[in-house]
Amino acid sequence: MATPEVPSDVFTPGGGIRLDLLTDPAASALKEAIRLARETRWETVRSPHIFMGLLSVPDPCMSKWGECLGEDSLPNLLDRFQELFHQKEADGEATLALNREFLSDNAIRLLRGARARATSYGRQFITSMDLLISMFTAIESSIVAHCFESIGYSAAKLTDMAVWAEQQAFRSGR
Repeated sequence: MATPEVPSDVFTPGGGIRLDLLTDPAASALKEAIRLARETRWETVRSPHIFMGLLSVPDPCMSKWGECLGEDSLPNLLDRFQELFHQKEADGEATLALNREFLSDNAIRLLRGARARATSYGRQFITSMDLLISMFTAIESSIVAHCFESIGYSAAKLTDMAVWAEQQAFRSGR
């Protein structure tokens, strides 16, 4: 009897995000991204919301990455991104869910890139670092990377810091 093929996409056939492919911290970050998209008055979840979700519920790797940036705290960085991406006017509160139809094209590419990165490292689950690194290594550089470029951090430098943070956490057994 043949083993059933495991879907490689991050979405179910109905469009829901396959949370079973995410570590708990990565899943929490995506749930926070939904909340933050609503809070900043967007009608879709975009890559900055995923980034803000990662900042909102940082795992040890994200915390280490924040230290590399020299940030006083990830919450301060989160506050700055919330201010930057807050829309003053909106047509009421948007209905958002962890579903493909509520994600921007870049957010979808980011999730798929994170899945590809996890798979390339032989991991079944997408981590927060997979999400972060995919954000900075996408062919179409994300708006988050552009924001950092304006203060002197290239996407390559941000990626290097994230890989280093990931390796440090791995070495310490986290």
